[in-house]
Amino acid sequence: MSQLSRRRALGLSAGAAIAAVAGCSTDSASPSSQSTSAPATTTSAQTPVPATTVPPTTPIGGPAVQLARGASGRPEVALTFHGAGDLSITRQVLAALAAGHAQATVLAVGTWLAASPDGVRMVRDGGHEIGNHTWSHGDLAAMEPNPMLVEITRCRDKLADILGTPGTFFRQSQGQHATQQELIEAGQAGYARVLSYDIDSTDWEDPGPAAVRQAVTKATAGSVVSMHLGHQGTVLALPGILRDLADRGLTPVTATELLR
Repeated sequence: MSQLSRRRALGLSAGAAIAAVAGCSTDSASPSSQSTSAPATTTSAQTPVPATTVPPTTPIGGPAVQLARGASGRPEVALTFHGAGDLSITRQVLAALAAGHAQATVLAVGTWLAASPDGVRMVRDGGHEIGNHTWSHGDLAAMEPNPMLVEITRCRDKLADILGTPGTFFRQSQGQHATQQELIEAGQAGYARVLSYDIDSTDWEDPGPAAVRQAVTKATAGSVVSMHLGHQGTVLALPGILRDLADRGLTPVTATELLR
């Protein structure tokens, strides 16, 4: 399937529509049914190859550095969640993480923050890391620089308004890896690092818990795994995923911890 087709394929059952796109779908959805999708893993010629280590310094306002794996060799992985969807599912995801003594990083969509600010507060209160996943989750790579920057800064400012922080990382919407222009605009917005990923859990496709769990078995030490708050299949898959990681000696940590 082409990257564009996968971008359009996603969606939970639609509730009352809101103006902005949420999660990883290009279709409008209600705050209670927002979901996020992942794109194809192919990398275009315009997409920089992600780094595996954190640079010692990043010029203020310069392009962000893209990271998709840790390279320390420590037996750790980062479970990262696209932040959108019904708060009842968010609670279940957080409960499963707590039961498995796992830390995670949640990249919040701005429309979700605006409609359901308690969601990101629950994430914070659970001891998890917060990041920025654009305001409306449109096709960021297809935008001109100014609207691209607005997508990033609008979500940044909403995070700061709710939590007092812009979040640790930025993650591009509708793309596994950021383009050079996305790195430039993320840097302009004040983000030194863009958090991409090397493992797609496929939970955005709702393939069933067993398929989601199987997809995550591809994770190795240093992997950054993409998952989503807004899908019930993710909730059902998580206990098995956490057991599998533990059986392989891999500890789920925040992205900051993984990449240190």
